[in-house]
Amino acid sequence: MMAGVSVMMRGMMVNNNHGRCLSVFHHSPQLAPVAVRVSIRPKSARNLQFRPKRFCLYARYSQSQNLFTSRVQDGIEKLPKLVEDIVQTSISTGPRGALRLAQGIQAVLGVGSEWLADVSKTANSSTRLPTEMQLGLLSPRYLRRLFERMGATYIKLGQFIASAPTLFPPEYVQEFQYCFDRAPAVPFEEIQAILREELGSPIDTIFEYVDPAPLASASIAQVHGARIRGTQEDVVIKVLKPGIEDILVADLNFVYIVARILEFLSPELNRASMVAIVKDIRESMLEEVDFKKEAANIESFRKYLEAMGLTRQATAPKVYQQYSAKRVLTMERLYGVPLTDLDSVNALVPNPESSLITALNVWFGSLLACETFHADVHAGNLWLLRDGRIGFLDFGIVGRISPKTWTAMEIFLQSLATEEYNSMASALIDMGATNKDVDSKAFARDLEKIFSSIQDLDTEIIVATARGTNANATAVSANVIVDERQMNALFLDLVRVSESYGLRFPREFALLMKQLLYFDRYTRLLAPNMNMLRDQRITIVSNQRSRNIYQ
Repeated sequence: MMAGVSVMMRGMMVNNNHGRCLSVFHHSPQLAPVAVRVSIRPKSARNLQFRPKRFCLYARYSQSQNLFTSRVQDGIEKLPKLVEDIVQTSISTGPRGALRLAQGIQAVLGVGSEWLADVSKTANSSTRLPTEMQLGLLSPRYLRRLFERMGATYIKLGQFIASAPTLFPPEYVQEFQYCFDRAPAVPFEEIQAILREELGSPIDTIFEYVDPAPLASASIAQVHGARIRGTQEDVVIKVLKPGIEDILVADLNFVYIVARILEFLSPELNRASMVAIVKDIRESMLEEVDFKKEAANIESFRKYLEAMGLTRQATAPKVYQQYSAKRVLTMERLYGVPLTDLDSVNALVPNPESSLITALNVWFGSLLACETFHADVHAGNLWLLRDGRIGFLDFGIVGRISPKTWTAMEIFLQSLATEEYNSMASALIDMGATNKDVDSKAFARDLEKIFSSIQDLDTEIIVATARGTNANATAVSANVIVDERQMNALFLDLVRVSESYGLRFPREFALLMKQLLYFDRYTRLLAPNMNMLRDQRITIVSNQRSRNIYQ
């Protein structure tokens, strides 16, 4: 070491009596290059001092600089792709994007004024401003209100959030349950215009009549009863609401651009797969507004029933392809009652339990036999028909299950039936994505606490609704909403515990679990003494069978 030089390196400083200072760089195989200060200054006779804190500060500063430089370089490399994505997405959106932007600003101002009014009320009181209100328009309540003001796309997005507890925080999942409420109907004149445009003929040349009053109205479509001219067949016509597709494309493109920008500005979001989630939402929602795809899902299910010889036990509505298009879906009208209408079910069949077993076997069989499975078997979509068959309705929401997920799912179901929570934990660990070791025994104990609460779910509301003497669509709809909220609460417990162990499940698992919870409700209503997963009359098809054999 040079005389007269004070060198600080790895916490060590050597002093002498000269008064100059300079900086050098020290390279270590364990550390990135760090700046090391070499000072020359007058000092007393002490030749050696330790300064670990000072050196640590320099090292951290230098490492932060290197991390920042690395991020900047990474950002510069990704910037052209980001700009290309934004430009292409904007071009595909077209002028409708400007209109939706104006409507969005109006919606933000409207909900913002509601928030300000609520804040002023709270400010006048002595209570502290609630945390939810501190979040402003990003809080669950005000964000849900904003989505409702923005219309169909965002209501569907809210429903997606409410149905995906594996992807979104529990507060948002619970709040967005309100998006399942009935949507306002579109005037019949507008529906007629779409029918003429899509079918290419005057309506009265195809249908003897179309009922102006809709049977149902959802966020993106509404359904009307009709009768085909000549054949006198009763049908239902599902019609996409006017302008929905353009609005949907514009809105989803905007959400995609925002997600891309946020992920670019904050690389941490990349680990949360924000863009991947948005892509999944966009793909599933665009599929739902293409009725040709829904028609294909129905036909696939009907072929499966025919191939398995199940047409006398279950059915899905026949699609009238000649009277269907991308925005219009004409289907056979099925007459029946929801499985929650206990009095009507008992009037139609002597043994409701047998009908439920049929529904379970048909649905489980379709998981592997069809490319997609029915992912929305709530009471409005699963009926007991007048002829005693099970009717599967509305294939707008479907799921796709990978062999890996189904293998783990089989073990999970077997473990749930036998209450073997250690093997259940192992199955969920295999199914979920995680980057750390999971304490399977502790996980198993937490799972046991969750699933022991399934029997405590409230069935009284279902029974009361089902046994009403004047059961109607409104009562069933209200019952479905209650179901959604209760079942999501249970599933959220499972997600919370799993995430505490670093597990993230694929969306298909959430869809499967939700359907199983629906069937659990039907079981406790129609066959309270039956164990859905242990009963030998119910077959869960093995994963060893080939997939898509009925396509």
